Amino acid sequence: MNILKKPYLILFLTLFLFASCEEKVEKEEENPLENQIAQVEEEYAPDGRVALFDVRAEKDGESYILKGESNDPEAVAFLKEKLQSENIKFTDSIRMLPDTEGLENKTHGVVKISVANLRDAPKHSAQLVTQATLGMPVKVYKKEGSWYYIQTPEGYLAWVDYGGIKNMTEEEFSDWKSKEKLIFTEPTGNSYFEPNPNSQTVSDLVAGNILELLNKQNNFYEVEYPNGKKAFIEEAYAQPYEDWLTSLDQTEEDLVATSKKLMGLPYLWGGTSPKGVDCSGYTKTIFFLNGMVIPRDASQQIHTGDVVDTDKNFENLEKGDLLFFGKPATDSTSERVIHVGMWIGDNKFIHSMGEVHISNFDTEAEDFDEYNYNRYLRTKRILNKEDKGLIYLKDSDLFTNSEGEKVKM
Repeated sequence: MNILKKPYLILFLTLFLFASCEEKVEKEEENPLENQIAQVEEEYAPDGRVALFDVRAEKDGESYILKGESNDPEAVAFLKEKLQSENIKFTDSIRMLPDTEGLENKTHGVVKISVANLRDAPKHSAQLVTQATLGMPVKVYKKEGSWYYIQTPEGYLAWVDYGGIKNMTEEEFSDWKSKEKLIFTEPTGNSYFEPNPNSQTVSDLVAGNILELLNKQNNFYEVEYPNGKKAFIEEAYAQPYEDWLTSLDQTEEDLVATSKKLMGLPYLWGGTSPKGVDCSGYTKTIFFLNGMVIPRDASQQIHTGDVVDTDKNFENLEKGDLLFFGKPATDSTSERVIHVGMWIGDNKFIHSMGEVHISNFDTEAEDFDEYNYNRYLRTKRILNKEDKGLIYLKDSDLFTNSEGEKVKM
């Protein structure tokens, strides 16, 4: 019996190995050039939140077809050079963004409502990933239905519906930037049809909203929205943009004062405005209202500025420092940064968790925040630091045609 079974066993093993090889070849063919594409993505687009390199390859006889899309010409050029150096034949069918033809050359946009919700897919049921406030310039890359794929000044990529932005050509955008601006400075308020707070409301407004300044009438500013609507704003609630910039001292005390003006705001995942904030959206809003654009998420903010503390030596901290929380790296897992707050002195920090509130790191205090104390990672100082991840409005042309550093929008 054993002699009879042996040939069948050999045949079975042969067929199994052949099938396994076939399966391996098929799997390799499902993702051709996967390694080369991954290497380029790792170098040019390691963070998909701020860089788009969605490229794949398909086998085409003895050659390959590169498909997908990207907003980074350098990354695509590097991939092509890499394939050529390896003597790999290919056809480039990668869609480069912006899609100027599909957008009718309107590759710029300006937020036209008090707060625009930006999502991770072109539908209202998709996750809210961030927000952009009135007057914020954005890059527009493509259109899908009534949705636009955009990029904010700090680089965040997301979708916004047509009601959120005014699309502009290069010329229209330059013209908008050339106009005198006004910034709304109170947490919330309204604009009106007439220079009278009892007249019809034009829209709600939140701190940081930027509008074109037309005129001043009595105790009101006359303003124009990016889409041409005109309105009046009470003088006590706003300030000419250039005057506001000049008045900024960007001190620790200013950051603390701003943070406390937003006390009690509800937690909102993806929120970056006085209508609701998540933890990093809150710190981002504090710094924006003090003339700085900082990265969107806690895991991005932690890569800016200088390290101040890693050992809970809180006496080294200064007001305005950012505290980061999460899970430290282990032998088998990477560090996870999942929360951020801002130091306000006296062993306390302010943060958005449930709502914006103050927590205490005095271990002897009755209100000691043991939960966050135990997941503390480190503290960074970004105020007045030079960093490629930070934009200082005083030194940039984000909202105006000033002589400051050019922000590529």
